[in-house]
Amino acid sequence: MKETKCISLLGSTGSIGTKVLDVVRRSKGQFSVNGLAAGKNVELLVKQIRQFRPEIVSVMTAELADQVRSMTEFADIRVLYGKEGYKAVATVDDAQLVVSSMVGAAGLIPTLAALEAGKDVALANKESLVTAGSLVKSLAREKGAAIIPIDSEHSAIFQCLRGYPKEDVRRIVLTASGGPFKDRNIDELVNVTPEEAVKHPKWSMGAKISVDSATLMNKGLEVIEARWLFDISVDRIDVVVHPQSIVHSMVEFIDGSVLAQMGIPDMRVPIAYALAWPERLEMDLPSLNLIESHLLTFETPHLEKFPCLGLAYDAARKGGTATTALNAANEVAVEAFLQRRMGFTAIQEVVREVIEAFPVEDIRNLDDVLKADALARLRAESIITKM
Repeated sequence: MKETKCISLLGSTGSIGTKVLDVVRRSKGQFSVNGLAAGKNVELLVKQIRQFRPEIVSVMTAELADQVRSMTEFADIRVLYGKEGYKAVATVDDAQLVVSSMVGAAGLIPTLAALEAGKDVALANKESLVTAGSLVKSLAREKGAAIIPIDSEHSAIFQCLRGYPKEDVRRIVLTASGGPFKDRNIDELVNVTPEEAVKHPKWSMGAKISVDSATLMNKGLEVIEARWLFDISVDRIDVVVHPQSIVHSMVEFIDGSVLAQMGIPDMRVPIAYALAWPERLEMDLPSLNLIESHLLTFETPHLEKFPCLGLAYDAARKGGTATTALNAANEVAVEAFLQRRMGFTAIQEVVREVIEAFPVEDIRNLDDVLKADALARLRAESIITKM
């Protein structure tokens, strides 16, 4: 009988976190959960505590921590909060794998803490690599920790590359669904509402990542993530729009061969691969039916209609704190859109204005990242206020 693998989960109440726990439920005892970190969804967190009995949990504030304690009958569970609480969950004893699925740049510090502790990380928080890719990768190398991608696209590439040296790779091809507005005219995007933007045609995701998918910024962030994960220049990473979301990404090799990873559009598939790596986990999920899929199509992204993808490529080529600023400006802009403080197409304008004038510097340490992040957020907020 296989030994139970112990995991700690950052972002347990989010879209990815809940799917991670669903995979754990389905695994028939192959995984245990020793740590859970959430934001504000105390009710769901308490349900997770009762089912998985972790050693330690963390929430956003001291007040929320008090609520969890008052709602939990297990006195032996440590309930913490804030940055130190998240770091404690990321470094909890016995956890062999830390799943990093917090949303946004907030996931960077606990991800670094997990790597510093020598933990393998299953990464769904792409912002860690977008904002501080050089720090994350160098720390992982120093500590001998593995980074296993959870994003369906990067999981696909990770699987296609297994056993091949990077010298054999000609290019990486990331697939994009095109989002909910692929077939809308440019002038129609001005009046897009938050409710429309969060309705993804294929994937069930949180609000922020759904909006990023609608602007194609998510694909731009994934280009930057792939650059760091697979140690390849951004000019050898292409994006194609594939509305059916069956081919999750591809790798072209120097001999002209192309390997593609295919499957149903269900995030539990790449999550299961990341949790069980280097093995595979048997999952009771529907098989891919290519006959029913009927037609697989691929298109060039419309950069004039969705300029955020081009802005991400530009930031990646600049390097340093340019991608930190890109991510920070986008997070502020998306939040403002979801709050109805500005329109959908203003997201790209805020991001463009921030990064075009941003003082790009090399990243030497975490302070460089945090300063750039804070400056970009201030500038983005200032632009939005003037709007």
